[in-house]
Amino acid sequence: MRLGPRPATLGLLLLCAAAAGAGEAEELHYPRGEHRADYDREALLGGEEEVDEYVKLTPEEQHKRLKSIIKKIDLDSDGFLTESELSSWIQMSFKHYAVQEAKQQFVEYDKNTDGSVSWDEYNIQMYDRVIDFDENTALDDAEEESFRQVSTCAQAFDHISSLYLPLHLKDKKRFEKANQDSDPGLNLEEFIAFEHPEEVDYMTEFVIQEALEEHDKNGDGFVSLEEFLGDYKRDPTANEDPEWILVEKDRFLNDYDKDADGRLDPQELLSWVVPNNQGIAQEEALHLIDEVDLNSDKRLSEAEIMESQDLFLTSEATDYGRQLHDEYFYHDEL
Repeated sequence: MRLGPRPATLGLLLLCAAAAGAGEAEELHYPRGEHRADYDREALLGGEEEVDEYVKLTPEEQHKRLKSIIKKIDLDSDGFLTESELSSWIQMSFKHYAVQEAKQQFVEYDKNTDGSVSWDEYNIQMYDRVIDFDENTALDDAEEESFRQVSTCAQAFDHISSLYLPLHLKDKKRFEKANQDSDPGLNLEEFIAFEHPEEVDYMTEFVIQEALEEHDKNGDGFVSLEEFLGDYKRDPTANEDPEWILVEKDRFLNDYDKDADGRLDPQELLSWVVPNNQGIAQEEALHLIDEVDLNSDKRLSEAEIMESQDLFLTSEATDYGRQLHDEYFYHDEL
């Protein structure tokens, strides 16, 4: 029996289509090279409903909630926000929303509402049916086999991953690793670890090993530049590498290979395969100080922030204004 259209496959196609539309989004965000602050609110508050909530707040309430957030960022209560304090706050914000998203997903996946997400429930939510493929057994049905090894269209993004990745099998391994007790399903904390392994310490080794299995072709425990670039081979008729290869080589040499030994060890590999929230947060903190610091003392006072409120509310420091609507951030007790 042949299978009908699958949500996972459709999702991957939509992901590729989204990448193709990235240029259009960039034009909307920076028309004629000028930054549109209102685009940040529209695109990053989380949807029209949250944008409407932002607009409904009176200026007085906006000021009140923003001042409350400023006090929470100011860990030493000296009246100023430093790069370190801003960076720590932004990282905490990242983690908070990742956990909140996983909690919402947990309710959707837990079909029988027993407080646990089973592997079958995960399959039904993700693929609309129960799938249980053996890791080492290829299937006779060509369509089934192609689904067992789902194309992630990774080459459309990084150009460095294999064209076909056993996505479903990877999910199952991660599911099993996230499960820390004798219950075959995942409780909420385990489900968070499954959805966001980068946020949970006991998943770190699994993330590293998974990356090594995929990229370490010679099995030496490291990822060389050649392995980092995947299946790329230079066109023999070309005089030089394409632009994306030059970019990837630069990332390998200057961003990931910290000890400059020409290969990525497990910790360096982790900085590549896991989103570097710390680096993003530090960059945003420095950007805010550069833009808002009126007296050039490398820190921000409440007065400086209120003077540049619009900029602050379209930054990661307030998750683009979202924190003004989340009591977790502006309430007196955090």
